[in-house]
Amino acid sequence: MNVAKMIDHTLLKPEATKEAVLKIIEEAKEYKFASVCLNPYWVALASKELAGTGVDICTVIGFPLGANTSATKAFETEDAIKNGATEVDMVINVGALKSGDEATVLNDIKAVVNAANGKALVKVILETCLLTDEEKIRASELSVEAGADFVKTSTGFSTGGATAADIALMRKTVGPTIGVKASGGIRTTEDVDAMIKAGASRIGASASVAIVTNDKQAKTDGY
Repeated sequence: MNVAKMIDHTLLKPEATKEAVLKIIEEAKEYKFASVCLNPYWVALASKELAGTGVDICTVIGFPLGANTSATKAFETEDAIKNGATEVDMVINVGALKSGDEATVLNDIKAVVNAANGKALVKVILETCLLTDEEKIRASELSVEAGADFVKTSTGFSTGGATAADIALMRKTVGPTIGVKASGGIRTTEDVDAMIKAGASRIGASASVAIVTNDKQAKTDGY
């Protein structure tokens, strides 16, 4: 199994500099990660630097709270794709889900799926640490209904990250054809193995180089 091709090499810290972003891009080229995952401002730079390399360009939508309006998320998606994004990771409207307003959650995801219009994969971040198991199941089901390509555990900016139990629950809910992305707190090869065994088909991590080289001393940014 080529673990590198399952990893979104991630740098989402607000204070990330151009130098840090270029370093992530060079690492993605060297280790042939599935994508780089960067904040929208850096998408155009990544698109230029990664042209012809086979590394996809992932960005985040409605990040990290998910409380933007659907129109804003749709615009963000269109703008990101225009700048070169090939994958978008959107945060659901967590408050609407917890209020029982499933129609809003569904239409919010659909707005991004429609804006992507097949030009970019859509991953739906559930922020599992804030949800009950029942809410995780419903959010996963709504993501599938809306036409998303993946469900994803976490932003890495809330109270917790990915767990094998959540991955297993999400995989059981969405079935074998929808992607499941584990993100948040994944820092070792052992973490990755546990997530893959539970059903993950993609990994989001800032410790990507440490993971693929099995270097426990390598510096990570904590995503």
